[in-house]
Amino acid sequence: MVYVSPWMDVSRFRMEEMLVCRKDEAAEGQQYSAVDSNPLSLYVMHPFWNTVVKIFPTWLAPNLITFSGFLLLVFNFFLMAYFDPDFYASAPDHQHVPNGVWVVVGLLNFIAYTLDGVDGKQARRTNSSTPLGELFDHGLDSWACVYFVVTVYSTFGRGSTGVSVFVLYLLLWVVLFSFILSHWEKYNTGILFLPWGYDISQVTISIVYIVTAIVGVEAWYAPFLFNFLYRDLFTTMIIACALTVTLPMSLYNFYKAYKNNTLKHHSVYEIMLPLVSPVLLFALCTTWIFVSPMDILEVHPRLFYFMVGTAFANISCQLIVCQMSSTRCQPLNWMLLPIALVLFLVVSGFAPSSETLLLYLLTAFLTLAHIHYGVVVVGEPGTWALG
Repeated sequence: MVYVSPWMDVSRFRMEEMLVCRKDEAAEGQQYSAVDSNPLSLYVMHPFWNTVVKIFPTWLAPNLITFSGFLLLVFNFFLMAYFDPDFYASAPDHQHVPNGVWVVVGLLNFIAYTLDGVDGKQARRTNSSTPLGELFDHGLDSWACVYFVVTVYSTFGRGSTGVSVFVLYLLLWVVLFSFILSHWEKYNTGILFLPWGYDISQVTISIVYIVTAIVGVEAWYAPFLFNFLYRDLFTTMIIACALTVTLPMSLYNFYKAYKNNTLKHHSVYEIMLPLVSPVLLFALCTTWIFVSPMDILEVHPRLFYFMVGTAFANISCQLIVCQMSSTRCQPLNWMLLPIALVLFLVVSGFAPSSETLLLYLLTAFLTLAHIHYGVVVVGEPGTWALG
């Protein structure tokens, strides 16, 4: 007997609705709606991707390209975890990451970014675009956020010349909220407006890795301008991009849909529903950090980031399914429940000496559950064929 949890039944129902919806769209001549207005993407990256895609044979599945790029980011994450497990490798008086590793990480990051830009072009080139490809692409992107953010953190790390693990935690959330903001837009407007920050950050990160290999991490110790350190530039760029580009453009796109009377939802509750679970996840995890008896983020930062990123990815995937199937977003993601339970155990002092074990168990459980969710949704027979 195979056990299928309740949220899988909900996902299956939404996938069936998505199939009907996509067949209707195909009959009406509608296509997947996405807008990319970033000058870097339009005038530099897209021409480059148009050239690269011609290298791939037509029999190569676009989803395989998507998955390969994702695996490169996962590889970078674990490679850096080996050489810099506690984020002190770039600090003075510590053994630094070998320069060759930075070269590998930089090249793989750019290749992963390129594959992420090419997969859709391969799908259109081979006439194999499907709802599965859309979900697969954006679903893996949601999980990739934690991998590339945590990996780039090793260029500065913590210590006297770096940033604290809590600051990085907040920066990670800036990236996560920027990601889900785009899908919140699509949930309400029906159009995915691709954020400018993604292309800029990926190109910049790849260059930073290569530069680090050439000049060494010691180059980041010196002030960038007056007493403004490179770590401050790193922090400022992420926050400024979110506040001056991503957020204003999202609100502007939403306002345009409102003025044109094309919003898919009209009550404030329905409009804000997709943001409830991410906000609760942030609140639960941040509370855990502050009440932790053993200062869990300081002791196990990498594992804690991974746990947060995995739970966020599941929330994002379920939102993507909702927006693709034109169904109502559920206010609470089920993954919040085990996180809340662990937080309760930590706060109550029920297992003060087992906090590390609880984090490991929770992370393993959420990871396996998220993978199980993806396998069930992707593997649902008949769901993804447009007919």
